[in-house]
Amino acid sequence: MANIFDVAEWFLSKERMTHKKLQKLCYYAVAWSWAVYPEPPIVDAVFEAWPHGPVCKALYDKYKEWGFAYIPKGEKPSVFSEEAEEFLQDIWTTYGDKSANALEALSHSEPPWQRARNGLDGSMPSNNLIRPVDMQEYYRLIYILGDA
Repeated sequence: MANIFDVAEWFLSKERMTHKKLQKLCYYAVAWSWAVYPEPPIVDAVFEAWPHGPVCKALYDKYKEWGFAYIPKGEKPSVFSEEAEEFLQDIWTTYGDKSANALEALSHSEPPWQRARNGLDGSMPSNNLIRPVDMQEYYRLIYILGDA
């Protein structure tokens, strides 16, 4: 199974981007995989409800040195199946043209992040986990309604 760093490298093979945008793209890949696949998600990663949206701490630790600067474009990893490649391309097609701030605003408007924040002030630090079941239920409903 691929890991969250492979997913990040896949997105970074598309374009250079900020850490915040990378976090949100990786979040949406994991969240949607919970909704679409009956088996565990494309990668097993934990996201926390930070003030600027979902953050995977391990991914944060790897890329924090970039701060607000752009992380350079890289090479696409070859660890994904054809199905996983298609799935990641769908995530990229849906979210890749959005800015980091637009992705932050979008994640803030959705119940999985809101539930994990549990009424915390917008700027208050939190390491509350965004529960996979919340991701699965919310994004699966969108997926089902979108196919209706």
